[in-house]
Amino acid sequence: MKNRSIKLAACLATCTALSGAAFAEDVKIGMVVTLSGPPAALGQQIVDGFQLALDDKGGMLGGQKVELIVEDDELKPDVALLKATSLIEKDAVDFVVGTVFSNMLQAIFKPIVQSETFLISPNAGPSTFAGRNCNPYFFATSYQNNQNAEVSGMIANEEGFQSVFTMVPNYQAGRDNMDGFKQTFEGTVTDEVFTPLGHQDFSAELARISTSEADAIFTFMPGGMGVRLVKQFTNAGLSENMKFMSVFTTDETTLPGQKDDAVGFLAAGTWAPDMPNPANTAFVTAFEAKYGYIPGSYAMQAYDTASLLDSAISKTGGDLSDKDSVRAAIKEADFTSLRGDFAFNNNHYPVQDFHMLKVVKRDDGKFHTSFVRTVAENYADSFSQDCKM
Repeated sequence: MKNRSIKLAACLATCTALSGAAFAEDVKIGMVVTLSGPPAALGQQIVDGFQLALDDKGGMLGGQKVELIVEDDELKPDVALLKATSLIEKDAVDFVVGTVFSNMLQAIFKPIVQSETFLISPNAGPSTFAGRNCNPYFFATSYQNNQNAEVSGMIANEEGFQSVFTMVPNYQAGRDNMDGFKQTFEGTVTDEVFTPLGHQDFSAELARISTSEADAIFTFMPGGMGVRLVKQFTNAGLSENMKFMSVFTTDETTLPGQKDDAVGFLAAGTWAPDMPNPANTAFVTAFEAKYGYIPGSYAMQAYDTASLLDSAISKTGGDLSDKDSVRAAIKEADFTSLRGDFAFNNNHYPVQDFHMLKVVKRDDGKFHTSFVRTVAENYADSFSQDCKM
């Protein structure tokens, strides 16, 4: 009997140790972002922001070592799908973080959530998954695409613009932004122009703008598209007669190419590098010291994504096998966001403040967006009412 007791105790100790070891395994995170072509700067900001958070936490999230696997979707839906499928089936990641562009998110969404792997978007926030197609395995740490444009419409109203020319690329995020602006703008939309994604020569569009007699232009042209548009807009002399307002067109990824041509241009967003809170000041200082450039919202949102996962993994004690517990821990959003107040709505998109921003030039010659005023507080997207989870 005594020997049996000793063997049973040894077994219990071994089983307990093995259970603890299971929780102590590295957390595997797959990241799918665009790192090729003109939009590569956007994806690189996400990689850099997430990596800075990992560095700040000693390479660990929630007390667990992290293995980060970064994949380039090349801005091609078929490539994005291939990379995401490999992360799930070959690498058996615990979380997928991605993407930059909404059409890439649409490409990878189904296989990830069907595998019951959590998908966290650090940027793309299409309306597609905010309403009836919301999913318990999907969270966005950025915004819902329409929101920034809705706030732009509010800014246009506050600034007294009576007529606005609108232009966006013809894909999901572009259509969301067009719809968002029209939802809140109380004046006249003189024209709605949809360009191909990756459009570079805006001469034909600028000709239409010049004869529109609009007070302002509203546009969403991320990455290289934004660099080209701003330079061509200013060179054509249009900035002398009309205001330029946008979302993700004049930001920290495009301003190094736009420079003085963008100074004074207006934008809407949830954050700017000079937002006055201690966590953000420390982040911007550390980011510039490490990478040598001013972070944009892409980097901020990626840092917040890592902080969110740090909190969630910690709350589960490192046991990621209980999906309901992991989901509840993510939903709590118990972390300090660099942008200030942050909470998840019922559809797993954020409820947060939105601000008017303006492009400024620093004393050292670098350019960034600057906080002007808060336009909407605790702003939730309108699609959440259709989400039933």
